[in-house]
Amino acid sequence: MTSDENLDKWAAGSIAKGSKSFALASRLFDRDTKRRVRLLYAWCRHCDDVVDGQEGGRGSVTADNDVLQRLATLRERTRAGLADPDSESGAFAAIGRVAAETGLPHELPMRHLDGFAMDAYERPYRSLADTLDYCEHVAGVVGRMMAVVMGVSPEREDVLTRAADLGLAFQLTNISRDVLEDAANDRCYLPDEMLAARGVTPGDHARPQHRGALVDVVGELLDLADHYYASARVGATHLPPRAAWAVLTAEKVYRAIGEKVRAAGAAAWDERQHTSTWEKAGMLLAARAEAQAPPQPLDKRPGLWTWGDSAVWYPPERPVNGGA
Repeated sequence: MTSDENLDKWAAGSIAKGSKSFALASRLFDRDTKRRVRLLYAWCRHCDDVVDGQEGGRGSVTADNDVLQRLATLRERTRAGLADPDSESGAFAAIGRVAAETGLPHELPMRHLDGFAMDAYERPYRSLADTLDYCEHVAGVVGRMMAVVMGVSPEREDVLTRAADLGLAFQLTNISRDVLEDAANDRCYLPDEMLAARGVTPGDHARPQHRGALVDVVGELLDLADHYYASARVGATHLPPRAAWAVLTAEKVYRAIGEKVRAAGAAAWDERQHTSTWEKAGMLLAARAEAQAPPQPLDKRPGLWTWGDSAVWYPPERPVNGGA
């Protein structure tokens, strides 16, 4: 087995272990796109695990003084892999291979690493714009990268914005589902302003007496996510049919998780909300028919936040005018 085959096999194992939903969706791509999607996912998953001290996104987050060094190493090795995939191995060879084959702008993976820096530096999320900025870095930019991997030109900002919208919707759904899990790891992505409006002190939101307030805040975030999902569905009409099928399947799966959180009310966090295998199968079939829709206009996206709409957050060690 060649080194490239070993890399491909490792990436396939990473997505199978890390996300059943993405693993399912990735099967719908043509062979080359599927390989590249898995390589990209494997890099994202590896970086996330390294920063959090987890494996496959599982287990408690490790909070220690080495996180900044781990983040610095991720940046250094990612830059090296992007410059020359053969100079690196594993996740860093993977992201370099994807960039070399697709023309992926190097600034996108580096922006994604800035999202992990927000966790490492315990960035506060005072406003909804702050939370959306986080969502853009850790998920919206992944949507942009995935779109490029699917064949969208890096110059098609109108399509890439819709791809980022799907990432934002995914992350808003994750935040809503994982409120108490995040709190157990001393993290809160709910905007301080939204909590304070309901009489809840930020950092105190996980107490049982605040469940009603959490239901309200999460309900607002999920309502917002629905608008981003709708925008992303328009963007999917500009993808090749098999790519659109994969994207629409993932959209249905994640949106259904949000619906389960909303429907469960105060009991939403008593157990982790998820979709069953049978539910996923139904969504897979429904998305196949919808993937044949003709392209829809991309000019209307009223009221939705976009990268650049608010002040850019920079890691403390990077000057505002610094490079990637």
